Amino acid sequence: MKLRLTTVMAAAIGGSMAITAASATDLTIVSWGGAYSASQQKAYHDPFMAKNPGVQILNDESSAEAVAKLRAMNEAGNVTWDIVDVVASDAIRLCDEGLAMEINPDEWLAPAPDGTSAADDFGDLLVSECFIPQIVYSTTFGYRTDMVGDNPPTDICAVFDTATYPGKRSLEKRPINNMEWALICDGVAAKDVYDVLSTDEGVDRAFAKLDTIKDDVIWWSAGAETPQRLADGEVVMGSTYNGRLFSVIEEEKQPVAMLWDWQVFDLDGWIIPTGLPEEKMQVIKDYIFFATDTQRLADQAKYISYGPARQSSAPLVGQHAELGIDMGPHMPTDPNNAKNTLLYNYEWWADNRDDLDAKFQAWLAK
Repeated sequence: MKLRLTTVMAAAIGGSMAITAASATDLTIVSWGGAYSASQQKAYHDPFMAKNPGVQILNDESSAEAVAKLRAMNEAGNVTWDIVDVVASDAIRLCDEGLAMEINPDEWLAPAPDGTSAADDFGDLLVSECFIPQIVYSTTFGYRTDMVGDNPPTDICAVFDTATYPGKRSLEKRPINNMEWALICDGVAAKDVYDVLSTDEGVDRAFAKLDTIKDDVIWWSAGAETPQRLADGEVVMGSTYNGRLFSVIEEEKQPVAMLWDWQVFDLDGWIIPTGLPEEKMQVIKDYIFFATDTQRLADQAKYISYGPARQSSAPLVGQHAELGIDMGPHMPTDPNNAKNTLLYNYEWWADNRDDLDAKFQAWLAK
């Protein structure tokens, strides 16, 4: 649905958002810690506090426990977090439970520099009425360049081609992504994958395709496992998060390359808890407006290899702040990498995860 930019926000774009010392306030922002929180500190928090000296941002690294903790806070009637970084699936759960505020993107968020509305700029990544996307990351494949001869793989179905690419594969020990890739490589159009997977026959078809490589798979549970296996030459190819592969390729300089074909997009971003005091809302809105604009999302990509969620941010992605390399080619959202992509179907997996997990474990045990 296309929405109009409100007069209030249009005025905010042209005016100052500075908060005076008289309105000094702490803003508790919850995220994931480590390099990811560091990227937010440099791209969002520090410049916002410089612009608004009356605001002090306090970091909390509890995003992995966000759902449980927000439930407990809400039950106690004492919500102490102001802005929370969560993956999209958690945002959907929190929204469904009434623990996250519904947000009109064109009232809360800045338009693109060319005037495109925020709703259109974020597009299909607005997967919940309570969710403000920040980054796109993907689960995709890396392969050993020295183990594929003169014929490097170019499409996802190389994973299932053990004749051309002999050797072990590293796959995540869960049905998500593996089932989708199996169906795509069994001839199902990407747009039909979840319809097919909704049938017993479709599930059987996915498992039958996975059967063809089952003996060649080493299963992983932590994102660091595939990069280590690739670095050790234990596997010829394997799936993991694109940021992990960026590290092994660019920072560790291992003989590994990316296979972006049919990467599965996932999202991370902000929610605003319900139950906050009204006097906090203006500074929260000011921060969100600032931290999700086109330039700020592009700035985060200087510090971490995840794609900005706005379409208008992609052309502004520059060099890594420390490595000095161009980051655009390493982003899952770069046009050269995003020719074939699959957006993780959060609602479908929410409805079917328990059933598919049970079937996947039973299949593994066979």
